[in-house]
Amino acid sequence: MTRIYPHFIVAKFGGTSVADFDAMSRSASLVLADKNVRLVVLSASAGVTNLLVELASGLESRLRLDKIETLRSLQYNILSRLKQPEAIGQEIDRLLDNIHRLAEMAAVARSAALCDELVSHGEMISSLLFVEVLREQEVEAQWFDARKVIRTDDTFGCAAPAISAIAAMAENHLRPRIEQTLVVTQGFIGSDAAGRTTTLGRGGSDYTASLLAEALQASRVDIWTDVAGIYTTDPRIVPQAKRIDNLSFAEASEMATFGAKVLHPATLLPAMRKDIPVFVGASSNPSAGGTRVCRDVATPSRYRALAVRRQQTLLTLSSVNAQPAHRFLADTFAMLSRHEMAFDLVTTSETSIALILNATSATSGEADTLTTALLTELSSHCHVEVETGLALVSLIGNALSEGAAVCKEVFAELENHPVRMICHGASRHALCFLLPAQFADSAVKALHRSLLE
Repeated sequence: MTRIYPHFIVAKFGGTSVADFDAMSRSASLVLADKNVRLVVLSASAGVTNLLVELASGLESRLRLDKIETLRSLQYNILSRLKQPEAIGQEIDRLLDNIHRLAEMAAVARSAALCDELVSHGEMISSLLFVEVLREQEVEAQWFDARKVIRTDDTFGCAAPAISAIAAMAENHLRPRIEQTLVVTQGFIGSDAAGRTTTLGRGGSDYTASLLAEALQASRVDIWTDVAGIYTTDPRIVPQAKRIDNLSFAEASEMATFGAKVLHPATLLPAMRKDIPVFVGASSNPSAGGTRVCRDVATPSRYRALAVRRQQTLLTLSSVNAQPAHRFLADTFAMLSRHEMAFDLVTTSETSIALILNATSATSGEADTLTTALLTELSSHCHVEVETGLALVSLIGNALSEGAAVCKEVFAELENHPVRMICHGASRHALCFLLPAQFADSAVKALHRSLLE
């Protein structure tokens, strides 16, 4: 069968891009400006997911009712601006009533599965409202439940997608629809093999868009957010930060992993597998341009950007016995693996291991990696030291591990900063160091001034 749209685009809109009726209308205009946009992926309206996570935490009655009323007001402010609010008013009320019921259940007994079911309502509501905004602009659009195609495991709060299953289901259930009409669906949410609602972790709507683009072999993914692209660092820290017009997948992936908030860390993996370019721009000002992320960038400079990841924990494990180094390392990592502890940066010596625990990206936001059971077992094996209140600063670039002057140029700027840990050499694209959180901004400012301005 000949495809009507062989080069179609998946467009994803973040929470600020669907925050209210005016924002939704601007985003709808963006969709309609390009006939190749056939699939739209939406986040919940700004602030909604946080409210739902609070409700899932099990609030007492009065506070629970206050949160639900705030939520109802946010959605009704959009609904009331529609020309025909009655078209979906009943369905919005049903979803709001369902949120109330689930919040009452959470007050009795919390669970990760219940949290996922509750917070999924944010995307369900925003996508229903957006379809009506499009229809009022005389465009035929179809609402689609993403849970029919985003198959995941049952790790509630931060579920892992089943790539082959998503590809098969998207081809069967979604492809025929986008060949016929514009389709609007939800980011962030999926379902496990038993049909239970799951979520991909905070910020997972970007990931959804990339997964669907991979499954359907889209020609591009457009990520519309509140900033016009990816910058050399956070402009709130360094006002002189400049937008990077073109980034490689490797550069952007390192930036997302190490703290750049514009993209979800997993977003680029599906795009990289199918070589699908990703564009990042501001829905409020599309004419300002943005950043294009693709496989290769012509003559990239050595230093590209700086990223900060806050709320870091340093775990230092030291041998207390005269144990051979290889045995101590092997036993320690086996223990960490049994408890499924997530960490990403490690340094070792003959008798100790230091590793960084990143704050969880689970929907609930609860950093529960260091369980009592894990700490008890570790303490029987080695001396355990836990340090919090740290920040990870990462310099992103190219061939950093091969440059003779890189360390001199970086650390000459940090002579007054108490660096706690350095990771350099494992990646060609990143040099990372840990330091007390209060020194992070000054380190970024100094390095940006000397290396990027």
